[in-house]
Formats: sequence, structure tokens, C-alpha cells
Amino acid sequence: MTSEVILPAGWPRPKGYSNGVVASGRMLFIAGMIGWDSQGQFHTDDFAAQARQALQNIADVLREAGGKPEHIVRMTWYVTDKREYMAAAREIGQAFREIIGSYNAAMTAVEVKALIEDRAKVEIEATAVLP
Repeated sequence: MTSEVILPAGWPRPKGYSNGVVASGRMLFIAGMIGWDSQGQFHTDDFAAQARQALQNIADVLREAGGKPEHIVRMTWYVTDKREYMAAAREIGQAFREIIGSYNAAMTAVEVKALIEDRAKVEIEATAVLP
């Protein structure tokens, strides 16, 4: 995969994401992943722990397709409570660095009323471009 981070002239560099990414390769679209394990079981209602599990689920799908976390070019986070998300930011950042790394995906986070699974507090979808 080849990729290029896009940063318009004069814009400040975003912290933890990119405004845009140009990439070429084989595209992998990863469905929204939530904080349950591979058997569809939740082990916690803690926001940061659910985010960690969702990120791990993304990494597992990537690996199955022959990809790596650095191939992610876009992520969309859906959270049920932005205050809870912000309060867990440090733990989420640590989980992101441990599982995904410090890559420059274009990201969006949106607060939603609810997710389809009642216990889910966060859902993350991703797009990756594989070599």
C-alpha cells in the first residue's frame, strides 16, 4: 500500500488523526466493531474496555485479510455518550497505541442516541487499503 497524508497549507496538524489520506491498493471495509469478544459476549460495561475490545476486533479482521493496523486509512467512531468518551480518552489513547499504533488514519467521532446492541457503548468501523 502507498499512502499520503493530506494537510492543507496553513492548517494545524491534527492530534491523533489526519484530515485526509490518499492511498492505493486492495480495499478492506470493516463493519462496525463493538466491545464484545469473538463469541459475541460482553465482558464489561466500561467504556474504555469496550473501545479496547472493538479495536482488537478490528485488528483481528485486518490480520485475517492479510493486513496490519498501519493499513487503516479511515475510522468512524460512534459513541453513546461523548462525556464518557472524553473521560476515557487517556485509556482509549493507550489502547489505540497498543493495538493500532500511531498511524494517520482520517477519523470521525459521532455521538449517537443508541447502538443496536443495548450494552454497546462504542462502535468503530474502519477502511483499510492493503498492499
